Amino acid sequence: MLCSGTGVIRWVTDTRELNKSYIGVRSDILDVIPARARKFLDVGCSVGALGAELVAVNPEAEVYGIELDPDMARLAMEKLHKVYVANMDDFSLAAEFAPDTFDCVVLADILEHLKNPWQVVVEAAEITAAEGFVIACIPNVRHLDTVLNLVFRGVWPYRNRGIHDRTHLRFFTRKNIVELFSVEGIEIEAINTNYRLLERPSRINRWAKYFALPGLKHFLAFQYIIVARKQ
Repeated sequence: MLCSGTGVIRWVTDTRELNKSYIGVRSDILDVIPARARKFLDVGCSVGALGAELVAVNPEAEVYGIELDPDMARLAMEKLHKVYVANMDDFSLAAEFAPDTFDCVVLADILEHLKNPWQVVVEAAEITAAEGFVIACIPNVRHLDTVLNLVFRGVWPYRNRGIHDRTHLRFFTRKNIVELFSVEGIEIEAINTNYRLLERPSRINRWAKYFALPGLKHFLAFQYIIVARKQ
């Protein structure tokens, strides 16, 4: 909910006033979601774009969402079956949902914002059904942009989006991510990588994968997409 200067409460009614970095459809996430999944939980669902795509592909899909921002949640409510407006630092997945409830739990660009992402991954595994999946997307703090700014410029590049989003509380490299998902009940099946030469969106980033050679690729990794299966 937003307050105007006149004290009148108003809601954002479309996506034009929202951060575009967090409201678009994520084709890289859609590509790794198993076709057989029917019941989803999208943690940090934003405006519900991912869930809407899942339902468009499979009308039988049932998508729940959790979103901190009430404006985004309100838009998501128009697309998803149920949306919780909640701060994940105060919300327990295990307390709200029974074990084995969902075929797929999505944690896209959310874990780095939380005080205790380790507990959230544990609880996500608990509420995922056998042979179901926990899918996450996490930025790589080891990217070249971090090295250039921290080592050579002597600054931490606080930004409103991306790896150095000023709302991030936790930071991960690939090794940290593997440790994060080393919990009982799930096993990582795949880790996909989105490469960027520049941290910011740019047409030049389309060439990044060609420079992702051994010894260099971890410095060009912008995000890692984790696909973990419930045992």
